[in-house]
Amino acid sequence: MERGRDTGLSTDAASNERHGTSPVPLSILDLVIRSRGSQPADALQQTTTLAQAAERWGYRRFWVAEHHSFPASSSPAPAVLLAHLGAETRSIRLGSGGVMLTNHAPLIVAEQFGVLNAFHPGRIDLGVGRSPGGLPSIMQALRRNGEGSGGSDFQPQVEELLGFLRNDFPENHAYRRDNVHVVPAAPDLPVWTLGSGTTGAEVAARLGLPFAAAFHINPVQSMQAIDEYRRTFRPSAALAAPHVMVSVNVTCAPTGPEAERLARPGALMMMLARQGQQVALPAPDEAENRPYTPEEKVFVESWLGNIIHGAPDTVRRGLTELQQRTRADELMLTSMIYDTADRMRSFALVAEGFELSTSSS
Repeated sequence: MERGRDTGLSTDAASNERHGTSPVPLSILDLVIRSRGSQPADALQQTTTLAQAAERWGYRRFWVAEHHSFPASSSPAPAVLLAHLGAETRSIRLGSGGVMLTNHAPLIVAEQFGVLNAFHPGRIDLGVGRSPGGLPSIMQALRRNGEGSGGSDFQPQVEELLGFLRNDFPENHAYRRDNVHVVPAAPDLPVWTLGSGTTGAEVAARLGLPFAAAFHINPVQSMQAIDEYRRTFRPSAALAAPHVMVSVNVTCAPTGPEAERLARPGALMMMLARQGQQVALPAPDEAENRPYTPEEKVFVESWLGNIIHGAPDTVRRGLTELQQRTRADELMLTSMIYDTADRMRSFALVAEGFELSTSSS
């Protein structure tokens, strides 16, 4: 997984030129959002349509998340969804943002992504995290024996995953002795660790892997994680130097007021989740007309403050400033926009503003 090989990690001048006037490659993290009043199947079809459009627009990667028992997301099984998206697209890199490794045996994840890589060589990324992707009871349902639930378990799980993908366990390892291996193996499959805190960053640095910082979840801790990753990074056969991708929530519309209106439902949904109410994404009218308490207003305004939202020029400046502040090698955009057409338009306006379509010419 060296720089310059077919891993999508190159950040040289030629690569940037292929991505138009963007300072770095731009990608999409799709949460497979289900808006209130729609069905999960609708959200999955909308994700397929968005992936196809992202390919046309010139985005580098299209990743999907893992969420369980969450009304606003229809993406509990990234590998299954990626298999479908691979068949419906031709060239865009597809990946997980991420597979929650605490939920799954590393062997199963390696097998699933080995198959994906065999079907779509050179197009698959495997991003792994340690959050359960849902409430604590979800982890109990997924891993009934309780294993793999702590942060201290994450590095051994990642190391085991890498061992299976590469068929490369130490001489005295039981899996090597007993010839436990993955078919098909995927030794060159890029593996990323994800995190909004320092645990994922520390593991990525120790193992010499690329790191995806979940700025859209926790901006303050993500900045600390990026600094820790760069400070402690150890070069590996996979990666010679640190490589950081920063994910950020973006809402772009023709005007600033419209963009703020489209961004408010996500803030309301997250506020309700903090209050123990998990709901599908509310409509903009509901978010505008709700009688917020003073404390709720503070939360919503704080949430909106961490979203890059506005007209195209404003969003372009915001993304450029974020890249300069984080020194990100790549940016990954996500959004929580109620209407599919508005969500598509948001990503299209960003692509147009950065002239991403030149990458496909």
